[in-house]
Amino acid sequence: MGALAVLDWVVIGLYFLLILGIAWWVIKQRTETPSDFFLAGRHLGWFVVGASIFASNIGSEHLVGLSGTGATDGVAMAHYELHAWCLLVLAWVMIPFYIRSKVFTMPEFLERRFSPLARTLLSSVSLIGYVLTKIAVGIFAGGVVLSVLLPELRMFGLDSFWLGSILVILFTGVYTALGGLRAVAYTEAVQMLVLIFGSLFVLIYGLKAVGGWGALVEITGPEMFNLWKPMVPDGMSATWAPVQTDSEMAWYFNNQYPWLGMLFAAPIVGLWYWTTDQYIVQRALGAPNEAQARRGSIFAGFLKLFPVFLFIIPGIIAFALAESGQIPAMQQHMIGPDGEVIRENAQAAFPMLVAHVLPIGVRGLVVASLLAALMSSLAGVFHASSTLFTMDLYQKWKPKATDIELVWMGRIAVVAMIVIGLLWIPVIQGSRGLYDYLHGIQAYLAPPIFVVFFMGIFNSRLNHQGCLAALFIGIFLGLFRLAVDTPALLFEDFAYAEGSFLWVINNIFFQYYSLGMFIICILVMVGVSYMTAAPDYQKISGLTFKTLTDDHRRMSRSSWTWRDVMTSVLLMAIIITIYLVFRGG
Repeated sequence: MGALAVLDWVVIGLYFLLILGIAWWVIKQRTETPSDFFLAGRHLGWFVVGASIFASNIGSEHLVGLSGTGATDGVAMAHYELHAWCLLVLAWVMIPFYIRSKVFTMPEFLERRFSPLARTLLSSVSLIGYVLTKIAVGIFAGGVVLSVLLPELRMFGLDSFWLGSILVILFTGVYTALGGLRAVAYTEAVQMLVLIFGSLFVLIYGLKAVGGWGALVEITGPEMFNLWKPMVPDGMSATWAPVQTDSEMAWYFNNQYPWLGMLFAAPIVGLWYWTTDQYIVQRALGAPNEAQARRGSIFAGFLKLFPVFLFIIPGIIAFALAESGQIPAMQQHMIGPDGEVIRENAQAAFPMLVAHVLPIGVRGLVVASLLAALMSSLAGVFHASSTLFTMDLYQKWKPKATDIELVWMGRIAVVAMIVIGLLWIPVIQGSRGLYDYLHGIQAYLAPPIFVVFFMGIFNSRLNHQGCLAALFIGIFLGLFRLAVDTPALLFEDFAYAEGSFLWVINNIFFQYYSLGMFIICILVMVGVSYMTAAPDYQKISGLTFKTLTDDHRRMSRSSWTWRDVMTSVLLMAIIITIYLVFRGG
């Protein structure tokens, strides 16, 4: 394994100095009002909005999880990256409502549309979700990266995994807590550039090491480049039956992501994440107006296409180098005695490429890009968590709190979320794959939130009783599935009695479970709403399509031009082209 040379450390040091300089410049600005600390004073331009959205999204689950999934499953997970079209839904459908309402958080918007209880419930669930997914996964991935690049590093009785996890969050947590969204957004804009250029080097040198694109396809086979996996493996019966734990069908559903789930269930998670999640939308809320927020979201959509080529393809390259034996150390680490890829070890595909195929100096730049992705993702979720806790929970509890008190409470919340995330790392270590873990959790949390936001905007007749019923039932179903799955993640030898109710729940493919939750939440929300009184339409004016006034429509129409339309059409054309290219065969 290629160790980091002096030149590599110089490049990494320069990166940290750059980020420190930007953070220090921002921290020197006034950040003592909630608007400035939580929304950067609503002064973020479209470039910073888009770059910040992308940098927040591209974090640990891509560096470690997405590349690892590329090594094991090929381009199947590119469906989630091609959800760049969801950012167009944010730009054209949701942003006008969010900007018009002048809210700080997504739960606050839900309160205006439905009820205060809906706000409290969504804030609480979102905070839980951030701990279970973004915070703990980000910390875990930092440890994976350093454990590969610096395997011999030990200090205070801790190995490189734990040292990496702790060091990444300390630096990130400090500038997030002190500088607020302005510090997060501006550092993320720089980290986005470092990330793209650094990852591009991995792709270029990786293809060179494997012998070019033709050699890559020959080694891996064309099926690795097929986005549309069949419903059942070739040669197996398509009979609809419960998944058997020890059968080939169970392995297939757990590892290959069949097209039905990707086509109908994955967009539920995508639309929830890109259009209603505080973690993402907060950047758009920091824009001064609808035009800047929309253009920033469209820009982020273009950036979102990069991970297909910067992370998934390098993951496939890592598998090819290991499978062919061109790099013995990678073969030993990733390929088991049976000739199959070891899924847990495949999580290190990207950092192993960095260690084995990059020259001195370039390796330092790419390590800096790895740290940039980890830090930007963590900074985003730290700040989103502090905003939710402070503005939706603490301010409700202490409505007379001063601006300074709110800002300091936001900083304390950052520290608390870091500690909780560290405690959750052992759960992630037991999962079968970082990206699998992440999307499994998100699939259980997304359906009820997606339903109440979108149906609340499109159907004015739906009321707060229907909203609460859908949230309570959907959250219960999601947490129940999580509770059923967690013992299997924690304990390697744990298994439910075959054929039992909990065994069946545990073995339903997570995307199909999510799709079932989605349908149930719609039925509950519509049924309860129409069995109870209609809402007061004056109170929800401007919060649904039906209640928009002529002034609302004129204001929104004046915020976009033909250039915004054309760039949106171009983005959709590129997405469709990628789907056609990666269709297998």
